Amino acid sequence: MSVEHRPDLVGEDLLALTRSLGRPERDLVILAEGNTSERLTDGRLVVKASGARMRDATAEDFVVAEVEPLAALIADPAATQDDLTAALDAGVVDGRRRRGSIETLVHVAVHAVAPAAYPAGFVAHTHPTEVVGLLASTYAEDAFARAAYSDEAVVLGTPLFVPYAQPGLDLGRVYLQCLREYADREGALPRLVLLANHGIVAIAPTADGADGITEMAVKAAAVRRIAYSVGGLAPLSTEAVAKFVARGDVTERRSNITAGLL
Repeated sequence: MSVEHRPDLVGEDLLALTRSLGRPERDLVILAEGNTSERLTDGRLVVKASGARMRDATAEDFVVAEVEPLAALIADPAATQDDLTAALDAGVVDGRRRRGSIETLVHVAVHAVAPAAYPAGFVAHTHPTEVVGLLASTYAEDAFARAAYSDEAVVLGTPLFVPYAQPGLDLGRVYLQCLREYADREGALPRLVLLANHGIVAIAPTADGADGITEMAVKAAAVRRIAYSVGGLAPLSTEAVAKFVARGDVTERRSNITAGLL
């Protein structure tokens, strides 16, 4: 079985992150949108179950997933969405069927690709209104190609844009390919992934890091919305960003800002 229901393996950091991201005033998710995960020491993932609300999640609202069988399913060209649905089934517990989120593959792909130099302990997938608005616009692919301000560059690094694919197996395949290409090119995973017409994925070694990346992505989207409304975005140049982050005084500040993110 690729997925099982093990509430005893759900950590407090994961629960706190999930509930924080689900707070209504943050406008990151509604209803049962979004999902989070934590990598266990044995390589398995604790990931939110399908249909569970993030804002009031409990340990009962998670399942534990094996990475390798689900990664193999992504790679199998003959696999279907029905195969994925079956693979995510953790069975009936206390009269209720427990199944991994339809977007479990978003989390699995990170750990199928993760370079050893970048410990991706936590993954947070949300649908912030500010960001989805941009990702559903004609600006989607280029909006985050260059940083709009310095702290954005420090926290978000170079985001990865993934073209739209239907949530589930289709998205898992496109997402995994894009992650691999990014890791081959950059030698690390992205901290922020932008899913066209869908949402974002924050990848970090800590729960606080995943929360901070999500928060900065929302501000970055709001800055762009305002800039586009008054004539257009004037992003920082690649050279300006490189010069800024290389400064001695910024190195120390960068370490403080990104504590838990890198």
